[in-house]
Amino acid sequence: MKTDIEIAQSAEIMHIREIASKLDIAEDDLELYGKYKAKISDSFIRSVQDRPDGKLVLVTAINPTPAGEGKTTQTIGIGEAMGRLGKKAVIALREPSLGPCFGIKGGAAGGGMAQAIPMEDLNLHFTGDFHAITTANNLCAAMLDNHIQQGNELRIDTRRIVLKRCLDLNDRALRNVVVGLGSKADGFVREDHFTITVASEVMAIFCLASDMEDLKRRLSRMIVAYDLDGKPVTAGDIKAVGAMAALLKDAIQPNLIQTLEHTPVIVHGGPFANIAHGCNSVIATKTALKLADIVITEAGFGADLGAEKFFDIKCRKAGLKPSAVVLVATIRALKYNGGVLKDELSKPDMGALKKGIANLGRHIDNLKKYGLPVIVTLNAFATDTEEEKAFIEEYARERGCDYSYSEAWEKGGEGAADLANKIIDAVSSDKADFKLLYPDEMSVRNKIETIAKEIYGASGVDFSSKALKEIEEIEKMGGGSFPVCMAKTQYSFSDDPTLLGAPDGFTLKVREAYLSSGAGFVVALTGDIMTMPGLSKHPAAYDIDVDDNGRIRGLF
Repeated sequence: MKTDIEIAQSAEIMHIREIASKLDIAEDDLELYGKYKAKISDSFIRSVQDRPDGKLVLVTAINPTPAGEGKTTQTIGIGEAMGRLGKKAVIALREPSLGPCFGIKGGAAGGGMAQAIPMEDLNLHFTGDFHAITTANNLCAAMLDNHIQQGNELRIDTRRIVLKRCLDLNDRALRNVVVGLGSKADGFVREDHFTITVASEVMAIFCLASDMEDLKRRLSRMIVAYDLDGKPVTAGDIKAVGAMAALLKDAIQPNLIQTLEHTPVIVHGGPFANIAHGCNSVIATKTALKLADIVITEAGFGADLGAEKFFDIKCRKAGLKPSAVVLVATIRALKYNGGVLKDELSKPDMGALKKGIANLGRHIDNLKKYGLPVIVTLNAFATDTEEEKAFIEEYARERGCDYSYSEAWEKGGEGAADLANKIIDAVSSDKADFKLLYPDEMSVRNKIETIAKEIYGASGVDFSSKALKEIEEIEKMGGGSFPVCMAKTQYSFSDDPTLLGAPDGFTLKVREAYLSSGAGFVVALTGDIMTMPGLSKHPAAYDIDVDDNGRIRGLF
């Protein structure tokens, strides 16, 4: 059996201008990055703004497990199936981070016969967007330290610098560092920190900005430090915005590639959903909606994180109104939630499935709170039994959901045809009555408690004294009306990654809160969540290599 990368490398791939022509994008409206990927020009994006929007469909999933869920695979398979059914469809995805690519999760191009290609390019440097975001962030950090070195006119308190440098790799040794060591000319000695690029506020701003003007406006509001009087100092105050925008000028244009079946894919931005807001860029999604009948997008990790943030942050900020949501699960992952060890998941176990399906049930209940039709989708595995499939189908239908068994991994668009038809029925029926979980005017503390109780199933929230003080300051600075971006483990509804299934009665622990003023949300850190991950004992990087012909091996 071929690996994902072998399937991708043996695929017939069209010149990107042919893919663009499917969306009536002329070659002059593309900025080519070789033959198979391109950026869509700002001028073209502006020219289509008066067109009506297509229908927006979100693909989300149950909590991730070592067994895998296949959310991106299903997203791509749906797009391919739509093309087979004569629908003008566009897939809107995030760009993969190098952190998980060389870490434990691998890339994010889909799998099997439902992949976005060129797979190696997408999973590695792609068109350089992440490098631009990393550099813009670190330029701002350098200008901040230089301002202090050159006399500190703004009276910045070096004990209250909040901007972190970033790097798009998992490197735990950089979580806490000391900078400025050496002579007087080397700067002031202070503690500093790194975050992974996808968790940086510059990434969030990049993904939530509507255009270059909005990007610059958001960058100018980004808080980088506080002065000796406790007042915020912004990127605008240290005169960093223009140079940062110059570095992001090309990156802000969304990227166009294709699937194995030549369905157009717009890929742009890539925040994690456990420590950031987990959605691709507003520019990419809104552009896709102008070009297609149906846009299929995804949000990171499980619906408790990615979907909640997609709805309550991205849709709120961008005025988006999705028409349906697809909830992806696997029988293997549900049995894992029921207590089966990873090595035993291929064996039938109805007892574990009946226990673990509570995880699926809570996600269904949560998604219905947003007023959208939910289609439960099983990502097919060869070890699935008819009894197991029938049980999950009945479970989904009893909860008012449509259901589909998708073989997109094995068969591409053909394997997702039933799912695509059910999506078409859902978006054509006007069943959607989209609503948000909480209003803008609710206090930050109550927003956190609402998410914890309504989405996670917590009985309450334990705020540290530090977090309470920070929330009070955030509201004094005018951030009380912002939505909340919860930083929480992706493996559980709780803040304890070992609590599988659908735990309840637990207390969610919020240890810290801070204002991402440029992005326009408040971040609440729970449990032991880190914004700079580390590598595992056997990282994927061990298995990645390049052969004598320049072909990459081991990437997945």
